[in-house]
Amino acid sequence: MAGRADSTVLAGARVVLPTGTVENGRVIIEGTRITEGPAEGARTIDLTGHWVVPGFVDMHNHGGGGASFTSGTVDEVLTGVRTHREHGTTTLVASTVTGEMDFLAERAGILSELVEQGDLAGIHFEGPFISPCRKGAHSETLLRHPDPAEVRKLMDAARGTAKMVTLATELPGGIESVRLLAEHGVIAAIGHTDATYEQTVEAIDAGATVATHLFNAMPPFAHRDPGPIAALLEDERITVELINDGTHLHPAALELAYHHAGAARVALITDAMDAAGFGDGQYQLGPLAVEVKDGVARLVEGNSIAGSTLTLDTAFRRAVTLDRIPVEDVVRSISANPARLLGVYDKVGSLDPGKDADLVVLDADFALKGVMHKGEWVIEPELG
Repeated sequence: MAGRADSTVLAGARVVLPTGTVENGRVIIEGTRITEGPAEGARTIDLTGHWVVPGFVDMHNHGGGGASFTSGTVDEVLTGVRTHREHGTTTLVASTVTGEMDFLAERAGILSELVEQGDLAGIHFEGPFISPCRKGAHSETLLRHPDPAEVRKLMDAARGTAKMVTLATELPGGIESVRLLAEHGVIAAIGHTDATYEQTVEAIDAGATVATHLFNAMPPFAHRDPGPIAALLEDERITVELINDGTHLHPAALELAYHHAGAARVALITDAMDAAGFGDGQYQLGPLAVEVKDGVARLVEGNSIAGSTLTLDTAFRRAVTLDRIPVEDVVRSISANPARLLGVYDKVGSLDPGKDADLVVLDADFALKGVMHKGEWVIEPELG
C-alpha cells in the first residue's frame, strides 16, 4: 500500500484508450486526475511488459470481504468496497436483495450517505419487484408486484442516489414502473422475469435499458417461444449484464451475447455476495442461508445459485484468456459501458485526460499487479 502520487508518469505499458491500444504508451497523473502533461520533476514508473486499463466499474454487486451491502453496518459496507477496490473495481454500485419495504427504505437511507460521500456510485434495488417463477436467491414470501407507488418509495428513500431497479416487467404495474423510472433517470432493468418475447419488447419500448444478468433467472430461449433472451439481445437500446465466473454462464452463452449484442452493449458484472474475496463458508443473503463451497454460492434450501464470489479482475482475465475476447472489447464491457449507463463517464470509465486517475495495472498474463483510485495507489505495482 502506498500514498498519493502527486505527479506520476506510468510509462512503457500497453495503454488501452477508447481509440485503441497504444504500445509503449504512458499515462500522466497529476493529483487525483489524469492529465496531458506532467509537472516538472514527476516520478516515472516503468511498466514495460504490462497493461494499463481504466478502473473497473461494477453496476451490480451485493458485497464482499465478508460484508453485505444489504444488511451490513457502514463500516462493513466500506469493507466490501475496499475488498473489490483491491481487485480493480474503482467504481461500485451497491445492490440490495429482496426484503420488507420499510427495511429496504432504511437501507437506502444508509447507503445513500455513502454515495454522497463518494464511496459508492449509487444504489441498485434487485427485488422485491420480481417474479416468484424466477426468484433465484430471493425470499418468495417477500416478493411483491411493482406498484409504481412502492417503486417511488424506494427512489425517494435513496434521495437521488438510486441508479437501477430490477423488475419483472410482466407483473401488474411493471410497465408503469418502467415509465416512472425512465422519467426520473433511473435504469429500469429487466430481470428475474418470466416474461414472453412480446412482453419484453413492450417493456423495452416503455424505457427499460438493461438486462439483469442475461440468461440467469429468466426463461431459456426456445425456437417457438424465444422469451426475453431474444428480445434483449436483438434490441440496440438494451445493455446486457453478464456474470463471467464460469458458473453462471457456459462460455458459448458468453460468446453468443458478445456476438449478437456486440461489445458496446455488454456490461460485465460480479453479482458478488459477501464471500467475494473472503472464502468458503456459511453466509446470509438477505433472510436466506447460503453455503459457499469451492467458490460457488448456493442456497442451503433449494440449492439455487446465490450470487457469485467473483471479482472483476478475474472476470477480465477469463474474458481475455479463456473466452478470447479482444482486450479493447473487455475494457468497454468492464469500464466504459457501465460508466455510461450510470451517468459517470465524464469522470471514470476511460483513461482520457481530465478524468479521475482510476486505473488498473495488469501483467502480460492479465494478472492484477496494481490499482490506483483517484491518484492514490490502493495496490502499488512491485516492479524489478
